[in-house]
Amino acid sequence: MQILSRALNIDFMSKRKFSLVVSVVLLVISIGSLATRGLNYGIDFTGGYLIEVGYENTVDINSVRKLLADNGFGDAVVQNFGTPKDILVRLAPRGGIEKAEAAAEISDKVFDVLKQGDSTANLRRVEFVGPQIGDELKNDGGIAMLIALFCIMIYVMMRFEKRFSIGAVAALIHDVIITLGVFSVIHANFDLTVLAAVLAVIGYSLNDTIVVYDRIRENFSKIRKATTIEIINSSVNQTLARTLVTSMTTLIVLLSLFILGGEIIHSFALALIVGVLIGTYSSIFVASPIVLALGLTREDMLPPKKEGADMGEADSL
Repeated sequence: MQILSRALNIDFMSKRKFSLVVSVVLLVISIGSLATRGLNYGIDFTGGYLIEVGYENTVDINSVRKLLADNGFGDAVVQNFGTPKDILVRLAPRGGIEKAEAAAEISDKVFDVLKQGDSTANLRRVEFVGPQIGDELKNDGGIAMLIALFCIMIYVMMRFEKRFSIGAVAALIHDVIITLGVFSVIHANFDLTVLAAVLAVIGYSLNDTIVVYDRIRENFSKIRKATTIEIINSSVNQTLARTLVTSMTTLIVLLSLFILGGEIIHSFALALIVGVLIGTYSSIFVASPIVLALGLTREDMLPPKKEGADMGEADSL
């Protein structure tokens, strides 16, 4: 890894205008889609019914979907849960009924339909989420992200310098908006697990950014005669091998989850895959160029002189 990082001498900062255009285009598409299409919220946020059913044999999801659609439940979302013998059926609130007592009636109707298709069907669990609770979860989730970003800004400001904190938070906002934008564009299901994945993306992206920033700070004291652009380029090159190895190993795990984890975990894995890719990109092409654009200089990174230090040196002479 050290040999690779020493051999690399890529001028990343010369690409900062191109990366700015790419980021602006992605942000415009994401914000435009979020404003017009919105997110495809799951029942965690919209409210609705969740029914878990088990079978003795492997169940054909497509047959179950067709059976429910033919019996008045065309809006039902059917997924495998855990094993090919277990399914989850998700339904939005029906006919304006928003009381938990209605869950038993709805679940009985759904279960009766499923029993028609396979007599071995076994009702395992029924849950109801009211729209009011869904709205509270949406608000709490948004507040959680804002608090996380604010705390990160304070932390980076205390550890580094205010320009670094602005760059780190800007990169995180960039990552979150684009991740949400992907879900809006493809209209993928957005539930609590995806929200958890977005919060995890914030932590992952921040970690990459902090590694680069830490190296920039070290190089300002080690490389005396280099310009700010040269120091940032050198720092990104030195950390590039570590960034790529971390991203690739993480993506291998996430792709395995996405492909083999079943439909129930697709949205969660997708959010992390998009977040890791965007987070790796932003730590190189967003966070560092923002610090450069804000006018970071060597003088900003030097420790402040203590009052009386010059006088003390004169006295000692």
